[in-house]
Amino acid sequence: MMTNPLIAPEVDAQAFKTAIRSEWDRAAPGWNGHAPQLRQWLDRATEAMLEMAGVTKGARVLDVAAGAGDQTLDVARRVGPDGFVLATDLSPVILALAQDNARRAGHANVQTEVSDGEKLPVETASFDAVVCRLGLMLFPNPLDGLREMHRALKPGGGACTLVFGRPERNPCVTTLMSTAMKHAGLAPRDPFQPGTLLSLGRPGLIDGLFKEAGFTEVATTTIDAPFKLPSARHYLDFVRASASPVRQILGRLSDSAAAAAWAEMEERLAAFNTPSGWEGPNELLLTAGRRSPPQQPSTATSESTAAG
Repeated sequence: MMTNPLIAPEVDAQAFKTAIRSEWDRAAPGWNGHAPQLRQWLDRATEAMLEMAGVTKGARVLDVAAGAGDQTLDVARRVGPDGFVLATDLSPVILALAQDNARRAGHANVQTEVSDGEKLPVETASFDAVVCRLGLMLFPNPLDGLREMHRALKPGGGACTLVFGRPERNPCVTTLMSTAMKHAGLAPRDPFQPGTLLSLGRPGLIDGLFKEAGFTEVATTTIDAPFKLPSARHYLDFVRASASPVRQILGRLSDSAAAAAWAEMEERLAAFNTPSGWEGPNELLLTAGRRSPPQQPSTATSESTAAG
């Protein structure tokens, strides 16, 4: 998911979340309509995420910031009819699409609940695994989100998040934003600003947040996930159909000024043309952690107590 660059989350988190909800309510049909492209792009990363979180047959799994639920279907298939999946999202419109997609796929084990990812409406220690695909970096306070994921896990359970990596390894995102900001006459933004696409891309940052949230066995894996489409224009069609910050920026311009910006983006993104089509580079970070099981008394301590 993408977010609104015109509201600083550190200034007014609630207004920021309200804007996000509104944008995703509006963009939900377009995002859902691009599910095949999303699946092709993120298939390998999604499988790795589920593996690293420990999603297995019969498990209870929480899918945070689930969107239209493409990855929710993968979770439901993995856990099988004896398992359970709760998909949450801030947008009720996009979550309704997730529920409908699960119903159409025959997954009766999927439920949805509209929820702020930083205040999850779930009982403590009630899930075996938690996943969050391309959502955590958009939280105004991702540490709060991770603390909630940790709280939701049963002792010994695992979580895994997928976010964008370093700015220099995500040139499509940086090209879109820099071009839009230039045409709008806005100063360049810090790519690590909270609540933005690249906010967790600084090396070591997300590992530190996982540990601060209470997770153990924290590890991050970097994965290259090129977005393959017939042309740069197809990529821009995808961006236009999402709750893209680019749309928010260019929506303030005249039609002719916005058209000029889109045209420059297409020209710059053509640098990623290949003989077989367009291939936009993306670096993604998979971070996994575990909620520690309760500590068992050591054998020596037990024996000493018995002897006493």
